[in-house]
Order: sequence, then C-alpha cells, then structure tokens
Amino acid sequence: MADLAGLRVLVVEDEGGVALLIESMLEELGCNVTASVATLAKALNMARAETFDFAVLDVNLDGELVFPVAEILKARKLPFVFSTGYGRIGVPETFKECEVLNKPFTIEDFKTKLLAMLGSSRPSGDG
Repeated sequence: MADLAGLRVLVVEDEGGVALLIESMLEELGCNVTASVATLAKALNMARAETFDFAVLDVNLDGELVFPVAEILKARKLPFVFSTGYGRIGVPETFKECEVLNKPFTIEDFKTKLLAMLGSSRPSGDG
C-alpha cells in the first residue's frame, strides 16, 4: 500500500474554508502542501512550473473549469484527484480513468481516493 507521508501536494480550491479543510486533512495524512491556489490562472502557472507529487483539483473554480490544469498534469505524468460536488457526472470522458472525490468527504474517503490514485499512477508491469 502506498504511503502518503512526505508527499508534496498542490491544492486547487476556490472556497477558502474548503481549502483549509483539505489542507488540514492532507497534513493529518502526512502530506506537505506545496501550494494552495484559488484561481485557474494561478493553478495553470503552478501546474506548468512547480514541483509536487500529486494534486487535488476542484472542478469548478469560480465558474472556470479546472480541466486545462488536469491536461497539463496528465502531460507531465503527475497524478491528481478531482474534488467536486457534481460527482463523476461533472468530469469529462477524457478523464474517466481519474479518481473523483465527491464533496463533502471524510478523511477516510480522501485517503482511499488518494491511495487509489497513487496506485493507478504507477507504470503497469511492475511486480
């Protein structure tokens, strides 16, 4: 089973209270929040240039969809999980293999999705 301790995380969430809750859960799981951003423009910059192990992406950032950020992360082979109140229905078919965390969620739900995301991001063929 994957270990979350020490992993660096980019949090993309436009609601301050939710961002703080996600950051707190990540820290409780042993992760280090590298950055937390609330706008699509900042998220795009972070996705292109920063170093982190995975990302948590809110789907709707004040009316702008986060999918361009997800495309960059996919190209960089960086794992991510979508966080949304819309459920899987709010995620395009292009990202059908991605984990979707339904808001609201518990820390147990969060950990399960993160471990699944990290497990599926490993190259196939590893024994």
